[in-house]
Amino acid sequence: MSLLWTCDALVAAMDGRPLGPMPEGISGISIDSRSLQPGDAFFAIKGEAMDGHDFATAAIKAGAGVLVVAEGKLPSLGRLTAPIIVVEDVLVALEKLGVAARARSQAKIIAVTGSAGKTTTKEALRHVLSAVGKVHASAQSFNNHWGVPLTLARMPDDCDYAVFEIGMNHPDEIRPLVKMVRPHVAIVTMIAAAHLGFFRNLDEIAKAKAEIFEGVEPEGAAVLNRDDARFKLLDRMAHAAGIEHVYGFGENVRSTFKLTKCELHADHSDIAARIGGHDMIARIGAPGRHMVQNVLAVLGAAQLVGADLDKVALALADLSAERGRGKRHVLRHPGGPITLIDESYNANPASMAAAMALLNATPVTGEGRRIAVLGDMLELGEHSAKLHAALAALIVGTGTQTVFLGGPEMRALAEALPGDIKTEYRAGVEELKPVLLAALKPGDVVMIKSSKGIGFAKLVDALLGRYPAETTTSKLA
Repeated sequence: MSLLWTCDALVAAMDGRPLGPMPEGISGISIDSRSLQPGDAFFAIKGEAMDGHDFATAAIKAGAGVLVVAEGKLPSLGRLTAPIIVVEDVLVALEKLGVAARARSQAKIIAVTGSAGKTTTKEALRHVLSAVGKVHASAQSFNNHWGVPLTLARMPDDCDYAVFEIGMNHPDEIRPLVKMVRPHVAIVTMIAAAHLGFFRNLDEIAKAKAEIFEGVEPEGAAVLNRDDARFKLLDRMAHAAGIEHVYGFGENVRSTFKLTKCELHADHSDIAARIGGHDMIARIGAPGRHMVQNVLAVLGAAQLVGADLDKVALALADLSAERGRGKRHVLRHPGGPITLIDESYNANPASMAAAMALLNATPVTGEGRRIAVLGDMLELGEHSAKLHAALAALIVGTGTQTVFLGGPEMRALAEALPGDIKTEYRAGVEELKPVLLAALKPGDVVMIKSSKGIGFAKLVDALLGRYPAETTTSKLA
């Protein structure tokens, strides 16, 4: 078993108090007894809904090597059979361990934020940098007040590169996290109307995202979307934070990481780009113009951390995606295949536009139709009805003429769509499920897109259950 931390280092980093005979060290870190691996340290974090201390016994049964628990909870835990490290506050202890992990690391660190494309960009960086070294990156979208320190604490001391996603839905959330991460390169993918319910306007969102600049290492760099309307604002804020090296990516003629040619296809894209003076061509194994934009940031960051750009470009050809972020399935319908594009993880106006463009670029077969299955975009506040109704512009006049809508906010779009677009609206996912299942025909291409909280992943599961996938092609989107 390779050790992630020795127990001596673990105790010292967290200012902990060991109880019982300690093992030599731990092989991993877990905050969930259900996914804990034997030899992991279990951190009993108290969340909004559950308290990890209630699962201490389950963690021991799963093979936890050490438990990290709060002093105040110790009397209620009874006699535990595993070694224990007692701390004042478990989340604070995890933060301290994350800071210690960053301090011991010699890796080149990249941090990613933005209103859309964070996870896609992070996963693309993980993928391409794996072609040139050992990479550590956050699992899933671990980008909040516990996800970032957990990812830091899990960082091996011998990795060459590490990639962190940092998210927010309120001001002052990115600032403390990026000061733990201390990236050499900070990427802002784009500014859009995500979480607009918590901000007055897009400038305020940009200023909250700009907190990422405050943790960048001396001589570090910021990589910004030069095609974004808030580029100048972000550029000013990056320089105000003391970053001397600020680079743009995009089609803009002044971009340092500039797209010079782009051919979009149904299942991939071919590009030519000039990356900091280096001309290159690449095939991106994931469709969509938005993916091309993300890749420009990836290539720019890869160059800035000294990666071999030729090897990085070759690795772009076989990107793979997670569930809910553009993963494609070919469903076995008795009459012929159906293509399912799973975008059920997240949604805001910008990512809706990207997903609809992807759907409209995907060819149907036979008498098949392009079908958009859209659920509510959350956290838009008083702007919600207007922004949902505005999605009609993405649909009218395109190759998508069949729309299924679910969720209370989507009623605004249902009312905005003209009569020549076949529209089915239902209050929620359970009401929509039988209607969608009954409607699909061979040759259809169906794209499911919503905010995660609406539960449209259940529609994906229902389709996979009814028509098992004969092949699966993973595409980042």
